[in-house]
Amino acid sequence: MKKWILALTIAGGVLGLSACNGASSEKVAETKAGDVSQEELYNVMKDKFGEQALQQLVYEKVLSKKYKVTDKELDEKIEQLKADLGANFEMTLQQYGYKSEADLKKTMKLGMLQEKAAMENIKVSDKELKDYFENTYKKQIKARHILVEDEATANEVKAKLDAGEKFEDVSNTYSTDQAAKAAGGDLGWFGPDAQMDEDFLKAAFALKANEISAPVKSQFGYHIIEVTETRENASFDKVKKDLEKEFKSTQLTSEKINEVMQKELKEADVKIKDKDLKDALNLGTAAH
Repeated sequence: MKKWILALTIAGGVLGLSACNGASSEKVAETKAGDVSQEELYNVMKDKFGEQALQQLVYEKVLSKKYKVTDKELDEKIEQLKADLGANFEMTLQQYGYKSEADLKKTMKLGMLQEKAAMENIKVSDKELKDYFENTYKKQIKARHILVEDEATANEVKAKLDAGEKFEDVSNTYSTDQAAKAAGGDLGWFGPDAQMDEDFLKAAFALKANEISAPVKSQFGYHIIEVTETRENASFDKVKKDLEKEFKSTQLTSEKINEVMQKELKEADVKIKDKDLKDALNLGTAAH
């Protein structure tokens, strides 16, 4: 992932320099020991980052011709990431070399374009969808929780909820799960085989919709859990469209994205004219 992020961060600079062919001798820096020209800087950047940067630029050109990522979709993805990372969002940006949220959006947009291309190329039969519906989708619940360190605090939290205080407000005050806390304690949809603590899962799936649990002990501390929705009464015909999208997302792999990217590049008849960058499109293609 770091290579992909770095490539996209550098790509704009490489593109900008490559557009200055007519003025490649213009100075970028002056020193008493000698000047640095645009051409020199471009050649150094091309040598270090050229293949990765060119790859990402070509991918975005090719994919943007057939697929669209709207500002709304991009904003929603960013907001989801913020909810997932909570207070760690800014730190994560810095860790992966992003200068700003706008910088992150550039990278994320390409990833979403690749995802759309791969999803469109995944074929799903009605039988596969119905099996997924019966065996997975209908068994899922949507829940939220408040995690605290000890049972006494958990009982205090439960009492406040029973007294009518808003779940998200109590979560914001008490919860030690920073990622869920940023979303009001919401954990989204998950099934009984989710990668979660077994005691937590057992307690969550014992609840009915809108029911709040007593304190539940797990390896992480004590949870107060509320199931907000279940899908047990869902109708296949009504959810088929969303179901297909969800099922396809479970089939996405780096290998699948690579396969689709090779297909897209072939259809676009891409040719690398710079002999120094002739192997740029032989790098790993999935931006995930």
